[in-house]
Amino acid sequence: MKDTVIAAAAALLMTFGAIAGPISAVELNRHPLPEGFVYLDVAIADLVVELRYFTAENFVGRPVDGYVHAHGILSRPAVKALANVQADLRPFGLGLKVFDAYRPRRAVDHFVRWAGNLKDRATKPAYYPDVAKGTLFKEGYIARRSSNSRGSTVDVTIVARDGGGSVQELDMGSRYDYFGPISWPTSTAVSGQQRANRTLHRTLMIAHGFQPYAQEWWHFTLKTEPYPNTYFNFPI
Repeated sequence: MKDTVIAAAAALLMTFGAIAGPISAVELNRHPLPEGFVYLDVAIADLVVELRYFTAENFVGRPVDGYVHAHGILSRPAVKALANVQADLRPFGLGLKVFDAYRPRRAVDHFVRWAGNLKDRATKPAYYPDVAKGTLFKEGYIARRSSNSRGSTVDVTIVARDGGGSVQELDMGSRYDYFGPISWPTSTAVSGQQRANRTLHRTLMIAHGFQPYAQEWWHFTLKTEPYPNTYFNFPI
């Protein structure tokens, strides 16, 4: 299936790979973005965006600083690459679902404060049952700076569409933001089907210029990111 998907994509990129042109903040009823950034739902109309840090459904257990609205944002080159992945999946009734994209530095600071509060373990059963909270920095699950803040990293999965508007996530073997070895892309603790789903996901993202992260199956950074040394802090 992998080769078929990639071959089909080559014929579809010219049709589906275009990025929406600039739209004013007034038209969107949203705050204007810095030059070079794009709203995901404007650029890729059929993309599913479910920013978990805008909600309480995340490892912090509450909405995270900097997420004022639920509008995903990425750099224009990263959005173009993501649109091409979406184009590969679309003919097969599949698509992408984004859990997080650009992440303000103030959100990362919120993560750091949360990680430092060892008394707050409310989300431990759901997100890090086998990892001591005090070791999250050491083990690489929490960092003081995040590539997401550079604007070209996306946390994403694949969904199946039923044709009636409903979507269902493919089973990747662990939930988004689960801290533990089972979330590593190379984990052998997941089933054959889950490994196949991860392989499809990883193969398509790499094919369109994204670099995976060794400890999170959902995390990808554009190899040619336009702002490799800048950590942005504008709100979402």
